[in-house]
Amino acid sequence: MAWFQVTYLPAVLEDLRAAEPTTAQRLLDKTKWLASNAANLRHEPIHSDLPGLIQYAVANWRILYSIDREDHVVAIHRISTRRELYRRDSKR
Repeated sequence: MAWFQVTYLPAVLEDLRAAEPTTAQRLLDKTKWLASNAANLRHEPIHSDLPGLIQYAVANWRILYSIDREDHVVAIHRISTRRELYRRDSKR
């Protein structure tokens, strides 16, 4: 079984600043868990308009990520509260 590397897009750092330190650490730990279990999890796209983008829930937070199976990379795109994600969608 191949291991997956986790990478973070620059926006994730700003996303985590919105969380309390213990929550931010928990979310970072969960991203590492996602990468170490990527081969064993079922990953379903969020929406047909966002192919390849997957959502993982941690309490009221959402981790948005994609998987590159060829290069064995889990890319973390955003980490945000559910409320904030929907607020951003409604502003578009």
